[in-house]
Amino acid sequence: MTSQLQIKLVTKQPDYTVPESVLEVPENVTTKELNLLLNSLLKGDVGEDEFEEFDFLLLGELVRTSLSQHIEAKSSSLEQVHEIEYFIKYPAPTPENSLIHDDWVSGVDTINDWILTGCYDATVHIWGTDGEHKLTIPGHTAPIKSVAWLKCENNEYTFISTSHDETAILWQWNEHSNAVDCIHVCKGHARSVDCVDVSASTNRFATGSYDQMLKVWSADNETENAGGDDDKKRFKSDNLKTKVKTPLMTLSGHTDGISGVQWTDTNEIATCSLDCTLRIWDVELGGLKHQLNGSKAFLGMSYSPISRLIVSGSSDRHVRLWDPRTKDGTLVKSVFSSHNLWVTSLAWSPVDEYQFVSGSMDFLVKLWDTRSPKTPLFDISGHEDKVFAVDWSVKEFIISGGADNHIKLYKFQEQSQSNAMES
Repeated sequence: MTSQLQIKLVTKQPDYTVPESVLEVPENVTTKELNLLLNSLLKGDVGEDEFEEFDFLLLGELVRTSLSQHIEAKSSSLEQVHEIEYFIKYPAPTPENSLIHDDWVSGVDTINDWILTGCYDATVHIWGTDGEHKLTIPGHTAPIKSVAWLKCENNEYTFISTSHDETAILWQWNEHSNAVDCIHVCKGHARSVDCVDVSASTNRFATGSYDQMLKVWSADNETENAGGDDDKKRFKSDNLKTKVKTPLMTLSGHTDGISGVQWTDTNEIATCSLDCTLRIWDVELGGLKHQLNGSKAFLGMSYSPISRLIVSGSSDRHVRLWDPRTKDGTLVKSVFSSHNLWVTSLAWSPVDEYQFVSGSMDFLVKLWDTRSPKTPLFDISGHEDKVFAVDWSVKEFIISGGADNHIKLYKFQEQSQSNAMES
C-alpha cells in the first residue's frame, strides 16, 4: 500500500489561490497528479480547454520527480507537512523569425527594437526585431567575435564590435538617417579580441583577448567627427587609421585566452578563460581580487545584476552557477547538465533572477531555471549547426546565432503575475 504525504499548497499569484489546508496525497504523485488536484480545487471538473498547467516548488527546487524522491533527495523528512508553492508554468518560447547572414554568426546584442550581430565575413549588421535588415557595416578585416550596444542618446546609438583582427571598433549609428560612423579603433591587443562588455554605470567597456589580457577602455568621443551625414554613409575602412584609441588599463594574469568578460560592479570585472579559471578584477586598484577554479576550459559566461550570480559554460558540456562574492575559490552552487557538446554562450533573463539561457555546439539553446538544475525548462531547437551566441537583453526575445549563418528569434511570453517567480 502506498504511503501518504501531508502537503499544503500555497501561491503568490492571487488569481490562483486555494484554501491553505493540509492535504494528504500518495507519496508517489508527480507534477501531473498535482496539476490535476490543483485544477480540481480551483475549478472543480475542468475540460481540456480550461486546464491550467502549474510548476511546483518544494524545498527550494522545482519538482521533477515523485514527491517522495524529491523530498529524499533534499534530505528532508517524509513525516512532516511540506509546503509546496505553485505558479503558472511558463509557456515554451515560440519561433518568431530567422535572419540569414553570409557566414557564421558569432555575436549578438539587443537594445530597444534593434539587434546587433557580428559575422565571420568581417561585417556587423543592424536588424529590427521585426526582421528588417537595416545596415551592413564593413570595417574589420577578419571575423567578428563579439558585439555590444553601449548607449542610446537622441536616436544616436553607440556600439562596439571586436574582431580576430586584434581590434575593437567603437561605432555610432543614427536611427533616423540610418548612417553609421566609426568613432574610434581600439588598438592594444596582440591577438583576437574575443569578448566585450559594457559598464552599466560608467562610460567604459572591457575587452578580453586570446592574448590573455583584459583591457579597460573609455567610450568617450575625444575627437570630433569632421564629416556630415553624407560622409558617414560613405564610410571607408581607410578612415580608421586616424581614430585610434588606446586602453585605460591592461590587467594580466590569465595563462590562456579570455573567453568571457562581464562587469559585476562599477569597479569590478569578472573574466573567464580557457585556462580553467574565473577571475574577479578590481579596476580601481588595477589588480586581481580573487579567482574561482574550474576543471575545464571556460567558453563563456553571464552575470546577473539581479541575483548577482554568474553562470559559466565549459568544454565538458556543463553549465555551472557561481557566487563571485564567495571567499571559497572552488565553490560551485549548482551544475546544470543537459547539453551534449561544449557550452559556448550564456545569457541571464533581464527581469528574472532564476532564469537564463545557454547555447551549445549541440545545435540547441536551453532555457533554465536555477531551481531546476537537473532538467531545463525548455529545449529551444531550430539551429542546424553549432550555436555560438545567445542574447536575452530584451525580455520579450531570446536570440541566438550560430554556424548555420542564422540568427533565431524566439518570442518569450511573460507570466501574467509579475511576482510569480519571486521567492
